[in-house]
Amino acid sequence: MAENEQGAAVGNGKAPTLNVLAQYVKDLSFESPGAPNSLRGRDKAPGINVNVNVNANPLSDTEFDVNLTLTAKASHDKDVIFNVELVYGGVFRVAGFPQEHILPILFIECPRLLFPFARQIIAEATRNGGFPPLMLDPIDFAQMFQQKLAEDSARSKVQAS
Repeated sequence: MAENEQGAAVGNGKAPTLNVLAQYVKDLSFESPGAPNSLRGRDKAPGINVNVNVNANPLSDTEFDVNLTLTAKASHDKDVIFNVELVYGGVFRVAGFPQEHILPILFIECPRLLFPFARQIIAEATRNGGFPPLMLDPIDFAQMFQQKLAEDSARSKVQAS
């Protein structure tokens, strides 16, 4: 068994690699249905609901398309102030990792690499819409992945009974 620079054993003699081959905006939508009235100042900040989703699809044995979907909806009472949705994608080459590490890489590390770019796009879209830039808080993709695994496990137990 070979060793990499840190002295870790690698099964095939090659160091594991994670490469970003491309990044792209797959879908971007910004709506401000009440504009220009929605642009006026308010006595309290609107409620903002943010949703995050990650999907990954194989393109080949070592290349994967990972999509990070971010949606943010700001509302005041029953009025929608703005609604922004972004699907930001990346094509990644994942090689030399043990099979059990592939899913965590695709659902934790890849979106972690995409997030700063997607965050900037959301901030610019809301600023260009006439609002203060929406600066999304960092996302714990590891926790999201663990939660998804737990939900999938619970769902499969229910279906099995």
